[in-house]
Amino acid sequence: MKSAVIVFPGSNCDRDAQTALRQVSGHDPAMVWHKDAALPDGLDLIVLPGGFSYGDYLRSGAMAAASPIGEAVRAHAARGGYVLAICNGFQVATEMGLLPGALLRNASLNFCCRPQALSIATNSSAYTAAYKDKSEVVFPIAHHDGNYFADAATLDRLEGEGRVAFRYVGNPNGSARDIAGILSENGRVLGMMPHPERAMAGQESGNDGVKLFESVLAAA
Repeated sequence: MKSAVIVFPGSNCDRDAQTALRQVSGHDPAMVWHKDAALPDGLDLIVLPGGFSYGDYLRSGAMAAASPIGEAVRAHAARGGYVLAICNGFQVATEMGLLPGALLRNASLNFCCRPQALSIATNSSAYTAAYKDKSEVVFPIAHHDGNYFADAATLDRLEGEGRVAFRYVGNPNGSARDIAGILSENGRVLGMMPHPERAMAGQESGNDGVKLFESVLAAA
């Protein structure tokens, strides 16, 4: 699998994503600066990492979505390439129009940072197939704006098309219908607030993230 991580000013999980991809694939991903206008040839997977792109000024992900690399990311997704958008990257993906909805301030108005149980809503996606019969995972969360919002018609469509990938157990953010991660119409783009790339070591954060990366590696 040939992969790349997009690096925005304020990203703080880009190296975590790099390490996770190296661990699972055996190859270093390309680290692509947001001001580049083109991506490396032959990419299978792009990761939009977590952090605070542009300090989250204006609106989380809005400025990053307007970066020069954005058009190349959209073109990659349009031709069926895989995109994993994590935390701030999920916000960027919604701003880019790769995924519907928006991420609002947590219902508690507090920054949430802890291990979080998630239910796996589908085991048949390119990102969850390796979980097979597993029904729950634990990934770290670290966000202030993790409250997924969409209008009722959009939520009904996501549910009806099987595009909800993960749900919060206990719903700490007040997210609409407990949604923690959603898929694009073709299933190639996954946006999620929790951090699978931080659940790779099998120690404090566990290793539930490994199978997510193994899933997309197999699919790609």
